[in-house]
Amino acid sequence: MNRVIVSLMALGLLAVPSAAACTAPTSAGTITVLQLNICHGGMAGCYRGDAVLVKAAEVIGSSKPQVLSVNEACSGDVDRLRPAMGPARALFVAARNLDGTPTLCRDGAQQYGNIIMVANSFAATDEESGTYTAQYTAADGHLELRSWACLSAAELSACTTHLSSDDAPTALAQCRDLMNRAAGHPRPAIVVGDFNLEDQGSPGMRDCDPTGFSRRGDGDVQHLYASDDLSFGRTTSIDMTGTTDHPGWLATLTHR
Repeated sequence: MNRVIVSLMALGLLAVPSAAACTAPTSAGTITVLQLNICHGGMAGCYRGDAVLVKAAEVIGSSKPQVLSVNEACSGDVDRLRPAMGPARALFVAARNLDGTPTLCRDGAQQYGNIIMVANSFAATDEESGTYTAQYTAADGHLELRSWACLSAAELSACTTHLSSDDAPTALAQCRDLMNRAAGHPRPAIVVGDFNLEDQGSPGMRDCDPTGFSRRGDGDVQHLYASDDLSFGRTTSIDMTGTTDHPGWLATLTHR
């Protein structure tokens, strides 16, 4: 999407409340979640080439997430980001063209879509992905059918998505669809991504909020749902230094 987000952080800095939050191992019982929209497909005006992968790897290596959600990615980005993430289960799901074929990135070879990675320590074993029944096909993004992907296990279930950018009612229907799926996954469960819905919109993210989950957002369209057996700690916006039109967004969760 072409929404431009202006970070309030100093250019080039990863602003966090303390250095320990980025460099020390995660405390027992905490889960660190990193949300990135890297605009790497090459079709949108926010595309800045592979510079975003360099920045994303730097942010992943510094924040050391157990869950990584990446939207507007290319299929080859999994292998390029995995070294920074460390041992993790990864799932990529492609968006679809209106004829059902996978949407391709600018290079015409890689597929375009979303990535979810979960650290091996959480032993995610089951995976599922797909496109939504509700789709705004008139002019959604680059005529793409929006998709979702989930990795689930007894230790943690995690989903990522990138919802409709051109029709808020469709985005809301997609959000409700995914949250209904997530409600049936093993707990604890999280859903994170670029929802293309704002809190104060009409409709907005508040219209999607289900029972059994709490939510935090980056102040714009990136959001994280966490099941009620998890509590939110600090959240941090991360300056991506112009390599994409979205800030990185980091959240820490603890078991209740």
